[in-house]
Amino acid sequence: MQLNDTLMLDERCATVGHTDVYSILLIDDDIELTDLVSQFLTQNGYEVRVTNHGNNAINDIETSKPDLIILDLMLPGTDGLTICKAIRPNFAGPIIMLTALIDDIDEVTGLEVGADDYLCKPIKPRVLLAHIRAQLRRQSSLIEQQQTKIVSCKGDLQIDLPNRRVQYLSQDIDLSSAEFDLLVILASSPGEIFSRERLHKRIFKLDYDPLDRSIDLRVSRLRKKLGDDPKQPRLLTTVRNKGYLLAT
Repeated sequence: MQLNDTLMLDERCATVGHTDVYSILLIDDDIELTDLVSQFLTQNGYEVRVTNHGNNAINDIETSKPDLIILDLMLPGTDGLTICKAIRPNFAGPIIMLTALIDDIDEVTGLEVGADDYLCKPIKPRVLLAHIRAQLRRQSSLIEQQQTKIVSCKGDLQIDLPNRRVQYLSQDIDLSSAEFDLLVILASSPGEIFSRERLHKRIFKLDYDPLDRSIDLRVSRLRKKLGDDPKQPRLLTTVRNKGYLLAT
């Protein structure tokens, strides 16, 4: 698999809020692809580690503790979806999933098991770099802007920001990094309507595509984990043709 773009050194650009080198774990069985991507990302200031087999991935994640993971869907041994689902409870960083398959079901499934972003092969280096930077900026900027704790919904919802933990009705809620970040944005201004475009730009730092369903999928997963009835939600409300809001 070859990259669908000229492999050129992009301008080095430090991500806001992080003074050290970010570490990336690239998990893909295409050796030519991983060599090229690894070279490109290294030239752009990232520390890159590569794993070419699914069976080694979980152990490598636990050992290397990367800031971000690029994970192929189709791997020998353990597949990408299984890996993503297994690591998500203990890995708070962004996960960008790759696939050579053009299938909405794969994208939906990937997001549901905890992926933060999704890209189809062949990969354009500059596009991949933009997505990596957007995911790392999203995480860094949220941490910078966070207080110690957010208490909302008449005290029923409590968000421990430094430890990225959530309690609702005194029950611990296990959220992916994408779900947590979405909840923090909504809980920071309860009762305020956030459009899909506004949420997308806050989270991804990228232009909004009206056909992109990632925000809707995250809201759906968040409702399910919070036990909020999607037909008659009391906590996370959909405002028709406008967006979403969190109850006060």
